[in-house]
Amino acid sequence: MHQLNRLRAGMRVAGPAFVAAIAYIDPGNFATNFAAGSRFGYLLLWVIVAANLLAMLIQTLSAKLGLATGRNLAEQCRVHFPRPVSWGMWVQAEIVAVATDLAEVLGGAIALQLLFGIPLFTGGLITGIVAFGLLALQSRGHRPFERAVIGLFLVVLVGLLATLWQVDLSPGDAVAGLVPGFEGADSLLLATGILGATVMPHVIYLHSALTQRRLRPAGPQEQAFIARATRLDVLVGMGTAGVVNASMLLIAAAVFAGSALPNTDTLDGVFMGLGVAVGPWAALGFAIALLASGFASSGVGTYAGQVVMQGFIHRRIPLLVRRGLTLAPALVVLGLGVEPTEALVWSQVVLSFGIPFALVPLVIFTRRRDIMGPLVNHRLTTAAAVMVAVLIIGLNVFLLGELLLLGS
Repeated sequence: MHQLNRLRAGMRVAGPAFVAAIAYIDPGNFATNFAAGSRFGYLLLWVIVAANLLAMLIQTLSAKLGLATGRNLAEQCRVHFPRPVSWGMWVQAEIVAVATDLAEVLGGAIALQLLFGIPLFTGGLITGIVAFGLLALQSRGHRPFERAVIGLFLVVLVGLLATLWQVDLSPGDAVAGLVPGFEGADSLLLATGILGATVMPHVIYLHSALTQRRLRPAGPQEQAFIARATRLDVLVGMGTAGVVNASMLLIAAAVFAGSALPNTDTLDGVFMGLGVAVGPWAALGFAIALLASGFASSGVGTYAGQVVMQGFIHRRIPLLVRRGLTLAPALVVLGLGVEPTEALVWSQVVLSFGIPFALVPLVIFTRRRDIMGPLVNHRLTTAAAVMVAVLIIGLNVFLLGELLLLGS
């Protein structure tokens, strides 16, 4: 490819990973990461690092599937699986979509209440409306929507890094937090929540849709270049999301672990605690980052839900109707007065159980040369992806057993 053509192609490829990455820093991440840092200090920092490394692998496979085949993951499932299986996978994917929207709407509502004193129920409605406004940008093409989401992503990044700059970290304890370990069932529950908040099932489907018709290569050489550019896009996007996630836990560990400040494992408690322990500017940076996260991730989540429905059952409904259907459970939770942060953490646990239903088919398809052509997985890549799937499924089964024992 000519150098100028390479540059243009690279610019056209860039962007999908950052849209996917906003789902990796949604309000569910705020809830689980700040709760983990508040309760266990730096202990679970390694979980965040590991989860983001897994995310890089998974999102690379998803992006590659769309690029190589021109079909997204849900469409591949409809084509290659029996119809009852495809419909069953669609049902569980819709449940995951509801859990996803619950986290995103709750986060936006909490942020609006912290910043402006708006009641949670009203804040939830506002978040849903803003998400629909973001989706309306797609009528002008994919670039306006991507630019808006990336802009909100940068707001989250700047807000949290500005807050992190104002706290006193313990470098030694942070390094120790990179060594794998747990402290009882509660830390395992939070670790699973972190995993569910970081490796998001709906965005595994979405990333393949974002790349499937983005740029069609003229030949094998161009396809190889575009694949390399896509991997770079994923590396930068997911790497930045990893910095954001680590910042959340580091802030909570440095300020709240072992402190006498109350309710610092809740988002409103974090806001109040930062204002007392660090200063009002730190609290403001946190709240603005949470608001941007809620707005952007809610729009991305609704878009992913439409991709899932169209792919699995070849049906579409108006985005306004979908927005209303997925928004309703979140508004019910807000109306019932359920503690928002606890609901956020449990929504992430639900998400973690949805990961295998997206991840296993992704591994199956990307290892098949008849589907992927020259972009088929290397054997080592497939082996690593299988290990990831086994790890996630095993962790979820173990957690389910722990929860059943606790409930009995």
